[in-house]
Amino acid sequence: MIISYSPQRPEHQIAAAQEASAHEVAEAAHRARRAQRSWAAAPAEQRASALSAVADAVAAASAELADLVITEVGKPSAEATGEVQRSIALLKYYAQQALDPVGSVHEPTGPGLLYTRRRPVGLAGLITPWNFPLAIPVWKLAPALAFGNAALLKPAPQAIGCAMRMTELFAAHLPDPEILQLLPGGAATGSAVVEHADAVSFTGSDTVGKAVVRSAASAGRRVQAEMGGQNPAIVLPDTDPETAARMITGAAMTFAGQKCTATRRVIAVGDPRDLQDALITAVNELPWGDPSAPATAVGPVIDARACDTMSEAVDEARHAGGRILVGGHRTEGVGHFFSPTLVDSLSPEHPLARREVFGPLLLLQHAPSLDEALTLANATPFGLAASIHTNDLTAALEAADRLEAGQIRINTPTTGAAVHTPFGGMKGSSYGEREQGKAAQHFYTSVHTVAVRGPQPPDTVQQRQSPSSKPGRSA
Repeated sequence: MIISYSPQRPEHQIAAAQEASAHEVAEAAHRARRAQRSWAAAPAEQRASALSAVADAVAAASAELADLVITEVGKPSAEATGEVQRSIALLKYYAQQALDPVGSVHEPTGPGLLYTRRRPVGLAGLITPWNFPLAIPVWKLAPALAFGNAALLKPAPQAIGCAMRMTELFAAHLPDPEILQLLPGGAATGSAVVEHADAVSFTGSDTVGKAVVRSAASAGRRVQAEMGGQNPAIVLPDTDPETAARMITGAAMTFAGQKCTATRRVIAVGDPRDLQDALITAVNELPWGDPSAPATAVGPVIDARACDTMSEAVDEARHAGGRILVGGHRTEGVGHFFSPTLVDSLSPEHPLARREVFGPLLLLQHAPSLDEALTLANATPFGLAASIHTNDLTAALEAADRLEAGQIRINTPTTGAAVHTPFGGMKGSSYGEREQGKAAQHFYTSVHTVAVRGPQPPDTVQQRQSPSSKPGRSA
């Protein structure tokens, strides 16, 4: 049985569902494939209309959905509301993308017509995390369905309630609810989804993501994986330290730092003292606690294991000579709360500077020049997001050219992404095609080249019989 609990009230059960076995995944895949044939053959207007109807249904249930996100994963109220709105925007965007061109006409090499056309890959296997329990399933589901695929959705167990409710809203507006199959479960269920899908889209940890990529690729499946980051923010001395500190702290700590695009490291170029003081003030001013309170910015981490991970990271930092400038402790009382934590004086080679800790932990690093800051920023196995804060346009553009990240932000937080732009990273952060925007069409469809030559008239010269060839005549 898959059961989710509230991270701020761990004794409170939110939702429960029967775990899907490998056999049940196989049966679900069979039903989805059967439904997909008519869904793919339907006019694009029908798919667009269905996604528009789902967007309207999500909008009508927005307050309920935001409350569910707050309760099930501990996302602060303002961000939970924002996630619902993002889900609506994604649905509306892909409703229109269903009507976008799906091919091109080429000059033929001879008489006739030569063109390409994109067609759905068939069955999409979608494995999603708990930290964006509505938006990430939607940003995979919406394009998969828009372009004529069916889908198997395997959500994170910690967010099963959100997935169940969102699936209900989809199913109510699809011509055949079998097009979308919800498959609760853990690793074994996810492995079965990979086995039966034609294309696999994964978001989660790098350890699990690498296993998914290996399994899908060895079976000849199309696969994309988003696997986190160790995202830097470079701050040059020409920028206002208080402004930069507030922006970076928000990107690092809101929702307890549980975002793949959260800032994990801040690199101060030159004398770090002003920025350090501003960061300490900004972290101390963050309102944290009950995620349902409108002012809360930092709620709980997802579970007791996440609290343990944060405690272990702080202990590692202390043992390596790091200074805990702010926070560094669990809170007393009910709930999985850990104080927003700022750490200084760790070596760039320390594991905490290279691996992702999924929680409210920010490292302060120093570099004497922009060149050395860029080298330091790139010195990790990841490359999802990065930001630079400066008033110098030349420095900003140099950073944009040299930062090894898929998402580069200038004077803006590392967090956030527009629904119509490609999303993904470099190095160990991502594998395969980008997500979102028009890039999604490339992943969920395959290209077919069609050469057409019309019926040819009979060759009257060859078909005509000469008098000498008629029966009964001799030479």
